[in-house]
Amino acid sequence: MAEHNGKVYLIGAGPGDPGLFTLKGQRCLAEAQVIVYDYLVDEAIVRMGSHDAEYIYVGKQAGQHTLEQDEITALLVERAQSGAVVARLKGGDPFVFGRGGEEAEALIAAGIPWEVIPGITSAIAAPAYAGIPVTHRGLTSSFTVVTGHEDPTKGSSDIDWSALGSNTGTLIFLMGVGQLEQIAAQLIAHGRPAVTPTAVIRWGTTSRQETVSGTLADIAERVRAAGLKAPAVTIVGAVAGLRETLAWFDRRPLWGKRVVITRAPEQAPELAERLQQLGAATTTLSTIQIAPTPDPAALVAAIEQVTDGGYDWIIFTSVNGVAAFADHLDGMACDWRAVHARIAAIGPATAQSLRDRGIRPDFVPTVFVAEAIAAEIGQIEGKTILLPRTDIARPELARLLRERQAVVDEVIAYRTLTTDLDAATLAEALRAPRPDLITFTSSSTVRGLAQALRVTDLSQALAGIATACIGPITAQTAREFGLEPTIIATEYTIDGLIHAIVSHWSA
Repeated sequence: MAEHNGKVYLIGAGPGDPGLFTLKGQRCLAEAQVIVYDYLVDEAIVRMGSHDAEYIYVGKQAGQHTLEQDEITALLVERAQSGAVVARLKGGDPFVFGRGGEEAEALIAAGIPWEVIPGITSAIAAPAYAGIPVTHRGLTSSFTVVTGHEDPTKGSSDIDWSALGSNTGTLIFLMGVGQLEQIAAQLIAHGRPAVTPTAVIRWGTTSRQETVSGTLADIAERVRAAGLKAPAVTIVGAVAGLRETLAWFDRRPLWGKRVVITRAPEQAPELAERLQQLGAATTTLSTIQIAPTPDPAALVAAIEQVTDGGYDWIIFTSVNGVAAFADHLDGMACDWRAVHARIAAIGPATAQSLRDRGIRPDFVPTVFVAEAIAAEIGQIEGKTILLPRTDIARPELARLLRERQAVVDEVIAYRTLTTDLDAATLAEALRAPRPDLITFTSSSTVRGLAQALRVTDLSQALAGIATACIGPITAQTAREFGLEPTIIATEYTIDGLIHAIVSHWSA
């Protein structure tokens, strides 16, 4: 047999929530040169692989198989024999109805090294996220996991319905929503009381999670009425009755809300993650992007003046300004010890960006707008002030500082560009299905969306969608484009915006 250095990792991607993916799974996925992934694997997990990897989708849905199982197995063998490290990424756990055992046997027969990285199975994760413990000291001390979809090529069923009917523990059926009526009938016929609490959970652990509760007698009809389809997990047993008491995941304050985020790509994930933790399903539609200044000469000259003590103050009005200044400082073989000026930050996020670099700002205003900086900074008559800013910065701060007899130098530290969004991207974010809320974290995000949609009045394009603005300046820009904001944060920060959104829907 020819020697090769290939290897296959059989990796469980977990039940859906990317946060439940294991650390070892991430490490092996990043190592892989070929990634073979299934239908139920969340896109965020797939993206954890290398940008240079070969990605092969082999998803299976009812009646729709991209590749048959023997073709998938042959693919794993072929890529590994060519010397590649292959990640076989499966929803849930590879060895819980995942056919990982069959693939492992084929790899052994071909002499290919392999490892299995277990994943959290939906059999326990989906019930947990629905508020159903699969065991409970006062109710049951055992659970049984059963396939609800046996191999159709088999001549007869391997499920011992008599044993399951007399089993007093929790029963968990995977992939069985299409056979729910038959499952319930078999259990009742073999001794399970018709009043046994039963729950069906679709898309467990994800923002699309839906749960239908009932009894063995009526669960099939309830699921049919609710329109629940695969993928779903069915829980039969007394523990299913605990859902109303223990439900938590779908009781969070923003559960079921679809929120569009318009921030730049570098900053959108923070807001998205915070909203997701509160139950929202988020879509990122970055209407702006941050780019370096094409001519940094003025910024470099200003930094040289700073290091020579030529400025009394540097005022940073954004996290991006701090980053651009720091990058150029580093590029000039300097560090913050060479900065001989007092430092101001417009708000807590900008201040934290400075602290992350070991700099404690000398001044942060009580209200996080330019007008407050000019009013609260103290004695600045005759002082020299450097403003490293974006190319589209509001002129108010410089004007107000000059009115107080300060000498102000404005330099472009970075650019804020409008993102060129195609019609399909816009339609997916705004129309199908319609979001509940769109967030604006700066005036430039409002302008960026208007430009992307090629309109001067956003009211028709966003009809029926609530809007949330980070503060009054952004809100005024929204009004200029025909929008009356639904939500305006009273604290002009991401924390303040999130608090205002939660308060709006809590009310």
